[in-house]
This record gives sequence, structure tokens and C-alpha cells, in this order.
Amino acid sequence: MKATRKQSTQRRHSRIRRRIKGTADRPRLAVYRSNNHIYAQVIDDYKHHTLAAASTLDADIKDDASGATKDASAKVGKLVAERSLEKGIKQVVFDRGGNLYHGRVAALAEAAREAGLDF
Repeated sequence: MKATRKQSTQRRHSRIRRRIKGTADRPRLAVYRSNNHIYAQVIDDYKHHTLAAASTLDADIKDDASGATKDASAKVGKLVAERSLEKGIKQVVFDRGGNLYHGRVAALAEAAREAGLDF
């Protein structure tokens, strides 16, 4: 039987997570993309702590953008980068969450890079 899109995404994500681990020196920038929103978290996997987070549900972004568009994703990338830079985090490992590096995920990553994160 053919795998659904969600099953394919979950399979890709498990393959990615086998290799990627977030440390205190270089935490993981995890991206979750739903139909309506996009979420980004900077995570230390060894301590199981979220160090910084942003999403299209944040008040800063929700007022400006409607839904999860590439523009809204770029704003989320910029916001999560600013919040992590405030906490002294400059280098991260990018975890695209099993999604293809295209569209909203790529827009978020490029905006985070432009805002000062290194990955």
C-alpha cells in the first residue's frame, strides 16, 4: 500500500532525527509546519529544554500576517533568530521536521540566517 504524505513526512523526520542532536553549544532549530500555521523552536535535546520559540500564533506576527504564508514564515524565522540571539545562541542545527526544504520552510530558514543565526 502506498504511504500517505503524512507518513512520508514522519519517515523522513525519523531519519533526520537519527543524525541531528541539539546540544547546549549548538541547539536544534526545529520547524513544524501545519496547514494553517508554522512553528519554530530552538531546543537543547540533552536538557530537554526549549530555549526560544516563535510561531504565526504570536501576537507580533498574527496581527501582520494572515495564516501561514511565505511572508509569515519569514517573520517567524526572523523572530526566532532575534529571540535566540538575545539568549546568546548564534549557531544552531537546522531540523526541517521531515518537510522538504522548499516554500515556507525555506523562507523561515533564510530569514533566520539573515537575522544572524549560523547554520
